[in-house]
Amino acid sequence: MNLRDLRYLVAAAETEHFGRAAERCHVSQPTLSAQIRKLEDTLGIALFERSHRSVVLTEAGREIATRAGDILERVRRMEELALSRRDALDAPLRIGIIPTLCAYLLPHLLPTLQVRSPTLRPVLSEEITAVLIARLRDHEIDVAVVATRVEEDGLVEHELFDEPLWLAIPTAHALAGHDDIDAGALADPGLPVLTLAEGHCLADRVRELCSIGTGGSLDADLRATSLETLLQLVAAGRGMTLVPELAAAGLRTPGVTCRPLSLAGGARRIATLRRRSSSRLPAIETFEAAVLDCLPGGLATRPAPGPD
Repeated sequence: MNLRDLRYLVAAAETEHFGRAAERCHVSQPTLSAQIRKLEDTLGIALFERSHRSVVLTEAGREIATRAGDILERVRRMEELALSRRDALDAPLRIGIIPTLCAYLLPHLLPTLQVRSPTLRPVLSEEITAVLIARLRDHEIDVAVVATRVEEDGLVEHELFDEPLWLAIPTAHALAGHDDIDAGALADPGLPVLTLAEGHCLADRVRELCSIGTGGSLDADLRATSLETLLQLVAAGRGMTLVPELAAAGLRTPGVTCRPLSLAGGARRIATLRRRSSSRLPAIETFEAAVLDCLPGGLATRPAPGPD
């Protein structure tokens, strides 16, 4: 019995499918099946009930798969502890960032991070908040950058800065010539508010703002998955939308004008999430400092919290 076989068992238990488990483990299905059969021979019991269509854990198999998962978790923590005893800044830092921030923050962040810590190697992924939280819990990333409040046991939130939301409107619209626009602009009956699909925290924030008295009318027929799609629809005159300041500052979409929006609470709070048990705290703090260093002027930074 070895750790590799336990990983195969846990993958098969979670997917209840040898083919998908083999893909997750980056091996062929016959290899995974053979190793699980070998594990069953070693233990002297059947872990799965097999048919031509599916594989189902036996009762004993379910208990053993749970124990195997516990063992693998302990091994991950041991590896992280060993990593922390080496140069914590001379190792990859796995960073997850929400899509509505990632593309607009990275051009500022990466040069700053390189100067602040040349040996720290960022490994970046772009996912919606729910996926980032799941990957954080599963030790697939070390830190997540999100824009929604997360209260979950085992995770620590560190507030970084508040990012105002700007109004993106067709350049031909009368408001495009105004320097500052108040919340009443969202009530334009001829220009609905476009937003992202559910799952994006920015969509939740826009819906919240439109429900607290601005009179904004959301376009319920739209299920866009990117800010770029929204901006193209704005350019076509289909509506208006709210975009974060970093995105607005770098806007290059013809036919779209962004203007500051005077709206109480019209900002989103950017924060990092990490596991409370993480051994990568020095690297994470270096990353957080680089984020604050790289921000353009005007974005309000927040004080660091007290001890966890």
